[in-house]
Amino acid sequence: MFIMELTYTAPIEAVEEHMDAHLAWLDGYYASGVFLASGRKVPREGGVIVAAGPSRAEIERIAAGDPFAVAGVCAYRITEFIATKTSADLAPVRENPPA
Repeated sequence: MFIMELTYTAPIEAVEEHMDAHLAWLDGYYASGVFLASGRKVPREGGVIVAAGPSRAEIERIAAGDPFAVAGVCAYRITEFIATKTSADLAPVRENPPA
């Protein structure tokens, strides 16, 4: 599982110019089952996406395709973790640590 942390690198007005495209991009990955949760940071200096991806390389490819990243208005920090405990709703993405 992955935490995809976005940090805005441009004024919020520049970020807003790409918001509709970013939201459509999010919707596509929710539909495919990759994204599990997302939202704005407080204070509003970026956002966070929780993703269940097949590999770090694939998550990095997905992040690079975010319209925010393409436009250069955000930078990503990706943290991989093993979700060994989850709520019942997230049981399908629960993981076992490698042996």
